[in-house]
Amino acid sequence: MPLASSPPPSPTSYYALLQVPETASPQDLRQAFRGLSKRYHPDTTVLPPAEAAAAFQQLQQAYAVLSDPAQRQRYDAQLHPAPPLRSPIPPPVAPAPRPASVRRDLSGGEWLALLLLGFALLVSLVLGVGVAWMRGVELVQWPSWWSEPVVAAGLDSGAAKMTGLAP
Repeated sequence: MPLASSPPPSPTSYYALLQVPETASPQDLRQAFRGLSKRYHPDTTVLPPAEAAAAFQQLQQAYAVLSDPAQRQRYDAQLHPAPPLRSPIPPPVAPAPRPASVRRDLSGGEWLALLLLGFALLVSLVLGVGVAWMRGVELVQWPSWWSEPVVAAGLDSGAAKMTGLAP
């Protein structure tokens, strides 16, 4: 049974033709198209066939453009062109802020921690040397591969030959 309907108004935009706002979602566009296509399809309307075909073709074209995201973006750009720039000179760019210096003075707590660390190192060194001295351990031991210790005054001939320092 054909639906009685008047011809669609000649809209100024595809949004007006589909009777949806410009912020309509893809689901809203589909519902609007389906409802209007039933009303203006040449097989279901009482409009003259030529008029119904033209109205239905307009609906199809509007839905085809608005349902494709890329085409819809281009259409919206044509519908609402960007205002022309008033000045061809770009606005001045503010200089980037310089990063704040990372160096700072040590706080009192940090100085105390360093002092305690130094004191602990000194006590450990004295304690280690004192315990070794009390046990009678030699503080300086010559390596086992060195046959005779080298004296501070000079090299004896055996050690000089072993080290390859003899003339």
